[in-house]
This record gives sequence, structure tokens and C-alpha cells, in this order.
Amino acid sequence: MNEDTINLLKECNSGIKMGVESINNVMPYVKSEDLKNVLNACKDKHAVLGDETHKALIEADESTKNAHPVAQVMSDVKIRASITMHKADSTVADVMTDGCNMGIKSIYRYLNQYTSADDNAKSIANRLISAEQELRTDLRSYL
Repeated sequence: MNEDTINLLKECNSGIKMGVESINNVMPYVKSEDLKNVLNACKDKHAVLGDETHKALIEADESTKNAHPVAQVMSDVKIRASITMHKADSTVADVMTDGCNMGIKSIYRYLNQYTSADDNAKSIANRLISAEQELRTDLRSYL
């Protein structure tokens, strides 16, 4: 497994962890059962992709990567501040839409940076982007 493949998988794994953590952080504030279902479905997709990245990294004798601590803290603060001020599903949808946009941009950046990554790693990255785009679309009706 080449370095680009390993790096792309690590970045995808980090993004997946951050996405799941964000969903977990907003879930206590969600009122609508439908929105809970949308978020849980996304979390399930992320779990599958996370398992794939973790398995590929273990096979390469590499470790996973956690989200950058500063990015994680900033995300947590934004979620808590936004939702504390406006406790509504629309606020949750707004915060999660922003997170999807950041995730999509980041993964595209890593795809462009790690061009020599293998097809499996690129497939995982593209499926992660698709999952984020689907969540972003599903959130529109809650904005």
C-alpha cells in the first residue's frame, strides 16, 4: 500500500470519526423522529465506511487517525453555542449542513492531494462524499 493510499484512508477515517461525533453531539437536541432517523442512517453509513478504512489500515499495519483536537473542539463549541441559543431542529440541520460542507471540501482536497492512492481508498473517499451530500440534501427540509 503506497503512502498516498495510507494518507487518504487516514484522512477519511478522521473525517468519519468527526462526522459520527457531531451526530452524537446533536442527537440529544433533535425533536423530530424523522430527523433522528435521517441522522442515524447517516451514522450507520459512516460506521460501514469507518470499518472499511480501519480494516484497510490494519492490513497495512497502520493506525487510524483521530480528528485534529482543535477542529474537534471548534466543532463542539459551534454545535453547543448554536443549539443553546436556538433549540430547534432547524438549528441542528443548519449546523449539520455546515459540517457536511466542510467534510465534502476536505475529502475532495485529500483526493486531489493524494492522487496516487489506490482505487479502494478513492472509492471509500467518494462514498464518504456521497454520504455527506445525501445527508446535506436530506437536511434541507429541516432548515
